[in-house]
Amino acid sequence: MKLHLLDRSNLTNSSFTTKINEYPYFLKIWHYHPELELVVVLKSEGTCFIGDSVEKFGIGDVVLIGKNLPHMWLNDDGYFEQTSEQTAKAIAIHFKENYLGPKFFETPEMIHILELFKRASYGLKFLNVNKKLINSIKSMLELEGFEKTMAFLHILHALAKHTDTKKLSSQGFINSFNSSKSDTQDNVQAYIFKNFNLDISLNKAAEIAHMNPSAFSRYFKRVNKKRFLDTLPKSVLDMLVSYY
Repeated sequence: MKLHLLDRSNLTNSSFTTKINEYPYFLKIWHYHPELELVVVLKSEGTCFIGDSVEKFGIGDVVLIGKNLPHMWLNDDGYFEQTSEQTAKAIAIHFKENYLGPKFFETPEMIHILELFKRASYGLKFLNVNKKLINSIKSMLELEGFEKTMAFLHILHALAKHTDTKKLSSQGFINSFNSSKSDTQDNVQAYIFKNFNLDISLNKAAEIAHMNPSAFSRYFKRVNKKRFLDTLPKSVLDMLVSYY
């Protein structure tokens, strides 16, 4: 599955964008962008891939994704059936970390929000978020201009003060991420994504790479500094790290 850079640079009337995404299922695109992204899942279930983390997601989940951090939201199989009447719905807010100016969040009053942005570089899931905060995010969508900007600032303040959080991606992934990898690695990664909850076969991975198993093992170890089979017992998460 090829990694895509999504261009969201066409901000004209606002320094950040707010949108409700509603589809039969979320788009299956492994992507990244220079903006941070705040996601609130309103109606949907599935598996989210953020960096090298693989997590189930569901209604009420609140996640802050750092800039240039690859991610994808993959709905459960039932969403893709032709007879399915399910829908996937989420709020997505995109913004640059300097969207209010290059030094704004470096001031003493805002430094806690800047720290939030730094923590989000790994992907940050907010646990046990109360309905009041989620409703504030929903209400912000109806605002414009100054009122919307202030409302979003209050939301960021609340998230920065929220202590029940879970860091998603690993330091290893952040250190090794590189968006420019070969087609061979892209193809093998696609196989890993498709079979992340099944047994992953060395022979099948080698076939996709158009190599025999021995050659593929040597190739994998040269590129990733570890053996293919060594990564499997740990989890698919380590596999995902290997391709960045």
